[in-house]
Amino acid sequence: MKKNYPLLVIAFCIFYGFKDQIDPLFKVPENWPKPVYDFKKNPLSEEKIFLGRTLFYDPVLSRDGTISCESCHLQYTAFTHIDHTTSHGIDGKIGNRNSPALMNLAWSRDLMWDGSVHHIDAQAISPIENPLEMDEKLSHVVSKLNHSKKYRGLFYRAYGDSTATGERTLKSLSQFLLTLVSCDSKYDRVMRHEEKFNEYEQKGYQLFKVNCAACHTEPLFTNGSFQNNGLEPDKFFKDGGRIKITGNKNDSLAFKVPTLRNIELSYPYMHDGRFKNLQMVLFHYTNNIYRTKTLSKHLKKEIVLNEQDKNNLIAFLKTLTDETFTRNPKFSYPQ
Repeated sequence: MKKNYPLLVIAFCIFYGFKDQIDPLFKVPENWPKPVYDFKKNPLSEEKIFLGRTLFYDPVLSRDGTISCESCHLQYTAFTHIDHTTSHGIDGKIGNRNSPALMNLAWSRDLMWDGSVHHIDAQAISPIENPLEMDEKLSHVVSKLNHSKKYRGLFYRAYGDSTATGERTLKSLSQFLLTLVSCDSKYDRVMRHEEKFNEYEQKGYQLFKVNCAACHTEPLFTNGSFQNNGLEPDKFFKDGGRIKITGNKNDSLAFKVPTLRNIELSYPYMHDGRFKNLQMVLFHYTNNIYRTKTLSKHLKKEIVLNEQDKNNLIAFLKTLTDETFTRNPKFSYPQ
């Protein structure tokens, strides 16, 4: 029986108009920028996407078969976790960062909170070989896959022979991740002139454009940059952010600007999950900025919001929730 492969026609967005066709299975929503991912170097196929989807949900990637990608990236919470501040890995070990939500990754040039991964095709190595996450070696993962009848069949259908390799494994995972496109929130429908914001959402949208859009730029709701957003350094993790990667003192306490799409679902917030709700996030930006030399230039000026402003802004942020994304069966556990 033919599997129901997750065709990358961008869940439900197929009906809403596109511009450039980048790949036969990947179309860019109208008025979105061109993806940074080079699909010519890893052309999508239904079979490779399904293989990557299967790997994403399989704890075979971890040392003892207990942790999968999905362990920290659950679909119904926009492919992140919400039950603890930072990620939990093998043997109950606790990581030092909150797992990022996974969506619209074809537009991401640098990955991870500190930009330590520069290409999505190599991203999976990081959690696989991190001793606090999966604590495995890619070479051993490949060995396990080659000894699996199921995976020999999946690799054969995807690549024309049954041999699993590290490159094939990583590129298949990235193909599935590339399918995770969120573009059908109420915000998107308003932009397509199919719906209208209510009074509070409209006021919140105006506040957003004045106070937030410099970093959380539409339509992706991130500009992909690294910013010091005024968080006081955590005394336990002592996480310096991007400076650990670049060695540049100007990158001290800078972290990647996350997308705000599906932000209603992806709590707790910030790189260390310190804020449980959006009210706490807004309190931080209006009342609790930790000022250092590397503070983002966009936060040098005080943000002034009264309680009604905050409620309106949150009302707008909730319009970024995309249920067709979080409920799409083509992104769920493969049957």
